[in-house]
Amino acid sequence: MKSCFFAFFSLFAFSLTAQKDKGYWQQHIAYKMNVDMNVSDYTYSGTSEVTYTNHSPDTLNRVFFHLYFNAFRPGSDMDHRLQSISDPDRRMVDENGLSRIAALNEDEMGMLRLTSASQNETALNLSHEETIVVVDLAEPLLPNSTTVLSLSFEGQVPLQIRRSGRNSAEGVALSMSQWYPKMVEYDHEGWHDYPYIAREFHGVWGDFDVTLTLDKNYTVAATGYLQNPEEIGHGYSKTTPRIKKSQKTLSWNFKAENVHDFMWAADPEYVHDTLVTEEGVTLNFFYKNRPELQENWKNLQAKTAEAMAFFNRHIGTYPYKQYSIVQGGDGGMEYAMATLITGDRSYENLVGVMVHEFAHSWFQHILATNEGKHAWMDEGFTSYISSLCMNELMERNNPRPYVASYRGYYALVKSGLEEPQTTHSDRYDTNFAYSIAAYSKGAVFLAQLGYIIGDEALAQTLKAYYARFKFTHPTPNDFIRTAEKISGAHLGWYLNDFTKTAKTIDYAVGEVSANGDTTTVTLERKGAIAMPIDLVVTHTDQSVRYYYIPLSEMRAEKPNETADERVVLSDWSWAKPSYTFELPIDLSHIEKIQIDPTGRMADVDASNNAFNP
Repeated sequence: MKSCFFAFFSLFAFSLTAQKDKGYWQQHIAYKMNVDMNVSDYTYSGTSEVTYTNHSPDTLNRVFFHLYFNAFRPGSDMDHRLQSISDPDRRMVDENGLSRIAALNEDEMGMLRLTSASQNETALNLSHEETIVVVDLAEPLLPNSTTVLSLSFEGQVPLQIRRSGRNSAEGVALSMSQWYPKMVEYDHEGWHDYPYIAREFHGVWGDFDVTLTLDKNYTVAATGYLQNPEEIGHGYSKTTPRIKKSQKTLSWNFKAENVHDFMWAADPEYVHDTLVTEEGVTLNFFYKNRPELQENWKNLQAKTAEAMAFFNRHIGTYPYKQYSIVQGGDGGMEYAMATLITGDRSYENLVGVMVHEFAHSWFQHILATNEGKHAWMDEGFTSYISSLCMNELMERNNPRPYVASYRGYYALVKSGLEEPQTTHSDRYDTNFAYSIAAYSKGAVFLAQLGYIIGDEALAQTLKAYYARFKFTHPTPNDFIRTAEKISGAHLGWYLNDFTKTAKTIDYAVGEVSANGDTTTVTLERKGAIAMPIDLVVTHTDQSVRYYYIPLSEMRAEKPNETADERVVLSDWSWAKPSYTFELPIDLSHIEKIQIDPTGRMADVDASNNAFNP
C-alpha cells in the first residue's frame, strides 16, 4: 500500500454549517404550558399549546404523544418487563426481588392523560394506549406546514421508582422528568412511538415556555431560564420578593430554546448556590439543606466549572448560558440544561456522577442521537469522554483511563450474553447485556478507534462531529463518515463488524522460528474481526523496534504514534487468517514480541498476544 497520510481537515470546513447533509430534515415543536401542581396529593393539571412544524416530505394525518407516567402502574408494560427479565433493575424491585410497581396503591401510582385536544378549535379523537396517546388530526398536516394543537392534561406523580417521581429515597419531593405529554419524534424512519419500559428517550427539537404554579415554600430547578426571578426569590434574585402572607403559591416561568426535553424538580429544603464560569455560564446547584451534604456539594461547584472547561476544549463550546446540578431522581440522569443526581455520596463519587451526566449535555442534549436505537453513541461516548475528564480533574494520571470499560466488555463476551449494539435498547434480553453494550462497549468503540486511526485523529473527529452535527439527530454513519474525512481511512468495516455483530477480536503470536540471521514470525487472527496491527519487538539489549501491519480494507496507514522509527509492513487482508513476515534480527537477540503494546485493541484473549523465547 502506498503511504496515505491522515489529513486533518480544517474544522472551519465543518463549522460552516451545524447541520447534516442536503436532504436531511427534522421536525420542530414549540410548547407553551401552564401547570398547577398540588404538593399535598401530588396531582397536577395543565394546558399545552403545541405548535408543530412538519419539515418532512410526508403528509401527517395523526400524531402521537408520550405519556410516560402511565408506565408506573401495576400491570403496565414496564411492570411486566420488570417481572419477566432475568436481571431486573435493583432500584425497581424490593428486597425480595419483587416489582415495586406492582405494589403501588391507587394514590401512589403514576398517571398522565389528555383530557381534551383540539386543532383550530375542532375537537380531536384521542386513543390512549398506556404510555402513548394517538391523536387523529382534523386537518392533515402537509409538508412544510405548521399546525397548533391545544391540549388539556392531568396527571399524578408516582412514588419515585425510576428517574421520575415523588419522595425519593433521599427525601426530594418532586423529580419531574418525562412528566408532560411529549410529542413522539417523526423522522425519515417514521414514528418512534415505542412504549416506555425505563430505558431511553428520543425527542423533537424545539422551544419551551413553561409556567409552573405550586406551593410558595418550594424551590424549583428546571430546564431553561427563569423569566421572573424578582417575583420568585429562592436564590434566583438578590432582591427579596414581596409575597403576601395570604399568598399560597408562586408561578415560575421558564423558557428554553433549541432543546428536546424539559425537566424540573422542586423541594422546600433546597439550597440554591450559583457559580459563573470563565465562559460566562451560570452553574446552579440545588441540594437538600442537610449538614452531611454541605461540604461535598460546596466542593463540587469548582469541579463542575473545570468539567465544563474540559468538555469545551475536547468536544466543543457549551451553547447555553446555564446548567443546573439538581439533587433528585434515583442515581444520575441527564436532561436539557440540567441533570438529576442523588446527592448522598462520597466526594469522588459525587464528582464522578456529575461529570458523566454533564458530559451528556454534549452527547445527547446537543448531539441528539436516537437513544432507543443507538444507546452506545449516547452512553458510550459519554463514558469515554467522562473517563478522560475524571482522569484530569482528579489528577489520576492514568494512561488508560477507560480501562474499566474494556473490563466490562470482556466480562460481557465471557458471559455469552452479548447482543449486537444495533439491538433496540428495550429489546435486550438482559439488563446486563444492554448496560455493557451501551456504556462499556460504546466507550471501547471510541478508545479502539483511537488505536485504529490514532488518538490525535480521534480527538479531531470528536470536535468535527460536534461542530457539524450539533442540534441534529446524528446516526452512527454520520460519526464514522466524520472519522473517515478526518483520517483519510475507510472505516465502514469497523462500524459494521464491531457494532452490528457480536463477533470479537483475537490475535495471537503464532510460530516464531530462527532463520539464520533473521527470525520468521507468524501472527494468527483467531477472532472474526480483522484489525490493523501494532507490534513491538524488544531486543535483549533492551532496545525496541516498532512495526505496523496495515489492514487492507482501511486503504490508509495510521500515523506513527511512537517517538521512534516505525517499520510499515505489507497489508494483511481480512480473508487471511495468518500473516508471516521476517524480522531482521537473530532469534537469540529477541526478548519479547508484543501485539498492541498500548492495550487499546479490544482483544478478548490477551494471553496469546506476546512471545517470550
